[in-house]
Amino acid sequence: MKVLVIGGGGREHAVVDALTRSASVTEIVCTPGNPGIAAQARCVPCVQEPPFLAALAGSEGADLVIVGPEGPLAAGVTDALSARGIPVFGPSMAAARLEGDKTWSKAFMVRHGIPTAQFRSFEALGPALAYASVQPLPLVVKDAGLRAGKGVTICHNMDQAWVALRTIFSESGARAVIEEFMVGQEVSVLAFADGTRAVQMLPSQDHKTIYDQDQGPMTGGMGVICPYPLTATEQGTIQDRILDPVMRGMAAEQTPFVGVLYAGLMLTAQGPKVVEFNARFGDPEAEAVLPLLRGDLAQIALSCALGRLDPAQVRFSGGASAVVILAAPGYPGEPRRDIPLSLPSVGPDVHIYQAATAMRGEQLVSAGGRVLAVQARAATLALALGKVYALLPEVGFEDAQYRLDIGERIGVRPELV
Repeated sequence: MKVLVIGGGGREHAVVDALTRSASVTEIVCTPGNPGIAAQARCVPCVQEPPFLAALAGSEGADLVIVGPEGPLAAGVTDALSARGIPVFGPSMAAARLEGDKTWSKAFMVRHGIPTAQFRSFEALGPALAYASVQPLPLVVKDAGLRAGKGVTICHNMDQAWVALRTIFSESGARAVIEEFMVGQEVSVLAFADGTRAVQMLPSQDHKTIYDQDQGPMTGGMGVICPYPLTATEQGTIQDRILDPVMRGMAAEQTPFVGVLYAGLMLTAQGPKVVEFNARFGDPEAEAVLPLLRGDLAQIALSCALGRLDPAQVRFSGGASAVVILAAPGYPGEPRRDIPLSLPSVGPDVHIYQAATAMRGEQLVSAGGRVLAVQARAATLALALGKVYALLPEVGFEDAQYRLDIGERIGVRPELV
């Protein structure tokens, strides 16, 4: 089949790379793509808005469309594609509210008994400040809209809460969610969803803040380990109390969920609780999870789009995968761009996924915040981390930012071979 992938970051590079291993795929097209993706797929420029993307899929004769970023999903690209009869792996605009509107998402969790942090939602600065001022610290302030993983502030004092809330409400129409701070290990559980059932992928753990020891501002993610060592009991609880109720609830509300259901969870003393839901592959979780996928991604995605996913299709290899992100100086604020990049050749168990790159003439350069995702697979997580960290000196660029403590939360350190 011919597959069109929408997006142009590290996540989409990992999706395209996985599709190259799909026996059912005859051609991969990506829009807009990036220089790394262009080595594995035909990249086509297109206005990244639903009518234009749907027209491109039609003109290309795509048999399947896989949507990477949250923006087109929230804008309704799935609806536009479905109207043309094109199978699409991704939720409808209504279902994508699970990610795109945190106020709606939290209310949905309450309606369907899904465990999450205690919270209140606000549409104005004054009431939000008044509520925050009487809450125990630390507390969590979230922008209710889409902010590419960066609209969250963990506030250890009221000054931080005031700054976070004033920043959110500096924009018209803004809304904020204030949550209790949950204690525990954070884990990402992604699942393939076909509107009725959700089949878990390997669990992973992202590292959100820019600096080691979970310090500094939130980012879109600075590194991932996979699999995270969930117990069978924990996996069963996540399925029974979180994933299945989401699928039943979305279907009951006439918005069946198709695509990747991403549950960001906290493993609390009371059991797993939802930090947030996303409506697509995580980034950089995709770069860690997909290299371990041994099922045919295109067939899985098509089965989800057609409402007939067979759990037996979802198979993963043994071993472990690790990712470390190389970010541009200035990120997560305004990143420096046009930094020259020089990427080494790598072996079959290592990938350098390009996340924010561009060509300036013959020179590959940085073009955003999170520039590269360096991934490695090995028999153990320690060995996978060792491969990644050994490669970083060859991949790194001027003033690159990266964390040196990926995996340490669960007591794993890089093992060099």
